[in-house]
Amino acid sequence: MPPLEAVTPVSTRADVWHLHNVHCRAHYQLLAEAEPDLLCRALNLFALQGLTPQQVQVERHDDLLSMTILMEGLSWHRAQVIAEKLRNLISVHAVNLQDADSAQAEPAQAVG
Repeated sequence: MPPLEAVTPVSTRADVWHLHNVHCRAHYQLLAEAEPDLLCRALNLFALQGLTPQQVQVERHDDLLSMTILMEGLSWHRAQVIAEKLRNLISVHAVNLQDADSAQAEPAQAVG
């Protein structure tokens, strides 16, 4: 029987969730149907992760809500994951995510 050897795993994937990754100021812009519980459902995605947005602004235009959320201290990957979860909320039509500190932007996507 061959002797056991210590294996040092070589990580080929970056740890996008690591706390020491570069953080950004994520600027979310949502367009959704004016549902009474939408604001709670959107902000709950941040609360479930122990996050409190820096700024939240909501305006109602007839049957639509326009919502802007500014969140500091997120890695860009984590900001994108939250944006996808926002897009998956029922009654959300579009979500635009931008890094408030740079020109990096993710285009708005419609959700049925």
